[in-house]
Amino acid sequence: MTQVLLLGGTFDAYLLSTRLHEAGIQAIYSYAGATQTRRQPALPSRVGGFGGVEGLMTYLREQQISHVIDATHPFAAQMSRNAISACEALGVPLLSMERPAWQAQTGDQWTHVPDMAAAAAALPPGHKNVFLAIGRKQLSAFEGKAALHHFLLRVIDPVDVALPASSCTLLIARGPFQLEDELALLRQHAIACVVSKNAGGTDTYAKLEAARQLQIPVIMVERPRLPAREKCETPQQAMEWLKRWH
Repeated sequence: MTQVLLLGGTFDAYLLSTRLHEAGIQAIYSYAGATQTRRQPALPSRVGGFGGVEGLMTYLREQQISHVIDATHPFAAQMSRNAISACEALGVPLLSMERPAWQAQTGDQWTHVPDMAAAAAALPPGHKNVFLAIGRKQLSAFEGKAALHHFLLRVIDPVDVALPASSCTLLIARGPFQLEDELALLRQHAIACVVSKNAGGTDTYAKLEAARQLQIPVIMVERPRLPAREKCETPQQAMEWLKRWH
């Protein structure tokens, strides 16, 4: 019997959960619980980690999971690595549903960096207003720059940030964001540089369009490297993958 574990945390995962429910496929939706305000999936759900590879293997056995679909955020690298290792050890089919990465367009001024430490090191000289569009988990990488720059932080939930209050402006908002609003935001805060994860998708892409129009440089943090695994890009493709096992 098919029993799917859907590792979620993205809007695409939410869409896939709806498709699984409508198709009558037995599935469990799992998410880390890092975001307080979230879309509620149609599937039975669980919140939290598994306890590493061994804990995930135990869960897969106990729940008699037949297939795993990893639809976590492209930067949730540890969870993805654990899923690859656990599924490989148990012989459980694994599919990674991953949005295509953003590609620089004509007029973009992108500096590509491998991680947040490199992003902090690549900030422009002089006192600048910087839009940190990176979520809240890795803000500590910019602590050493707090005396040099003022940061605009946009997060989904209210948080205690690792940066001094005098050095940052906190904005609570959830995408999708529209181009006109992003243009207004960058102008209002006199943003001189944008720092972004290469998350892909459409919900937050408008900030990059706005930066292009206003000729604002972007420091683009590239996705973590992961071992080879079977991948798809859309919920429809994930459903087609499941059908191949029947």
